[in-house]
Amino acid sequence: MPESAESLRALAQRWIVEGWQRGDATTLLALHSADFVDYAAPSEREATREGFATGVADLYRAFPDFHATVDDLVVDTAAAKVAVRWSASGTQQGAYLGYPASGRRITFRGIEIIHVADGLIDARWGEWDGLDLQRQLAGE
Repeated sequence: MPESAESLRALAQRWIVEGWQRGDATTLLALHSADFVDYAAPSEREATREGFATGVADLYRAFPDFHATVDDLVVDTAAAKVAVRWSASGTQQGAYLGYPASGRRITFRGIEIIHVADGLIDARWGEWDGLDLQRQLAGE
């Protein structure tokens, strides 16, 4: 049965609020299918739901006060996809991307696209403004 716009929107909102805003690894694992593929996983991390949850945990170790806000959320019911444009901030308290803890407030921006099947996220594509993030981490 196809996903409704409401169910896709609700899943994406829960993914952002509970997974990204709260860093809840248990919820992240529960929202992703067993065969989930993270098409944006860095080479050092598995492209699985466990790898994705580890990536979020790593982010929270470096930025314990990380908070993401949904700026736009677009639902495509025919493709069973949701696009989320987000912004976030956090204070760097631990090493991240090879940069030591700085105590600086960092801002993030990005876009996530998730695909949903049978009520669970089975694929993710994500892009962050990595150059801007690295400049901030380097103190530029």
